[in-house]
Amino acid sequence: MLPRMGAFTLVHVVLSLVGIFSGFVAVFGMLAAKRLPAWTALFLVTTVATSLTGFLLPAPHFLPSHAIGILSLIVLAVATVALYSRRLAGPWRLAYVINAMLALSFNVFVGVAQGIVLVLFLALGIAAATRFRPVSAASL
Repeated sequence: MLPRMGAFTLVHVVLSLVGIFSGFVAVFGMLAAKRLPAWTALFLVTTVATSLTGFLLPAPHFLPSHAIGILSLIVLAVATVALYSRRLAGPWRLAYVINAMLALSFNVFVGVAQGIVLVLFLALGIAAATRFRPVSAASL
């Protein structure tokens, strides 16, 4: 039995936020020429989990977010192989950096798109709640 969708969605969002935060920590580590293995592992694991759980959210059909999820899993696979199997040797260092950055950008992109939609609907809801004053039946 699947968990309630509200709780499942919350887990998906938390995974995404942890992935984004740990991804930025990992990127700042790269900029400082530091590996930060725990942060990097957290970034990779939570970003993979974010992509996988995204496919389990209800959707009427294949959406752009599904395409981003597929691309994210592909670039995360390359980044993981580059880091853990190829140990960043030779061209694998650049492959890791590029694919890790792509994965982080995909995660942020979906988060920003959802955030913009959320803010838009919150603003519309507040405006509607403050302005909507239907004519009462008594005044007709």
